[in-house]
Amino acid sequence: MAKILVVGSINMDLVVRVPHSPGPGETVLGGDFETFPGGKGANQAVAAARMDGEVTMVGRVGIDAFGDSLIQGLLENNIKTTHVIKDPETSTGVAMIAVSADGENMIVVASGANYKIGPDDVNNARDLMRETDLLLVQLECPLETVAAAVDLANAYNVPVVLNPAPAQSLPRTLLANIDVLTPNENELTLLSGEQNMEKAIHKLKGWGVKNLVITLGANGARVVTEDMDRHLPAHEVTAVDTTAAGDAFNGAMAVTLAEGKPLLEAVQYGLAAGALAATKRGAQPSLPTRDAVEKFMQINQG
Repeated sequence: MAKILVVGSINMDLVVRVPHSPGPGETVLGGDFETFPGGKGANQAVAAARMDGEVTMVGRVGIDAFGDSLIQGLLENNIKTTHVIKDPETSTGVAMIAVSADGENMIVVASGANYKIGPDDVNNARDLMRETDLLLVQLECPLETVAAAVDLANAYNVPVVLNPAPAQSLPRTLLANIDVLTPNENELTLLSGEQNMEKAIHKLKGWGVKNLVITLGANGARVVTEDMDRHLPAHEVTAVDTTAAGDAFNGAMAVTLAEGKPLLEAVQYGLAAGALAATKRGAQPSLPTRDAVEKFMQINQG
């Protein structure tokens, strides 16, 4: 079983269904209100666990009802939480999400305890890092913490997958230490400063990015390595809620990479998991099992 270490965010998602996404100054009357466990870090940890990865989470929550519920949810998904700290000084992170009728979403995050995850939390997991097969990180906790995790992984020759979300510019030194970078189109633009995809890819490769997997939503993914540039189409599904589709993609890809599968095959798993996640409501409730992903791949071959 592949061992995955996830350093990242743990949120409670507060979700409202809306007929359309509100514009500036516009009030939209919503429909159903629901709460779901979320946060990019926790979502990707659950996605990896449901793909049969052996997952450990490094993160923080507050000492509150949301925090207790989120830790319980991780445990129910067989994720090790010994390095999830209950922070007495701040509240659990929350994300306010408006999901429109076409399944697209708008998200506002109050980071709370996620921004208290520090390099010390990473160093306290040093023994785990030494034994892990892959480190999976995102950008919903402090950049210095992400950098500390990447440095520690490099020291132990552990491969690193970075999902650079939410979008922000990153130091070139950090980018050069990532094994697989998985931006969407907006994140690619912000990282590179280039609107044109070809120029953006060229620039990131020049900065030392080894393997680039650009997620393209309904258009699939583009995989760019030193000796390959391939577009892989998406699976056609009826999207209900795309909130955690990217997290499903990253978790599934990470596990299959950690098992030693080639990057293209791992991306195929990611595309299938992301497609399935988009067909269900909520972040973590939508994340598919390995069995579901492999059956979906068999049905949709070719």
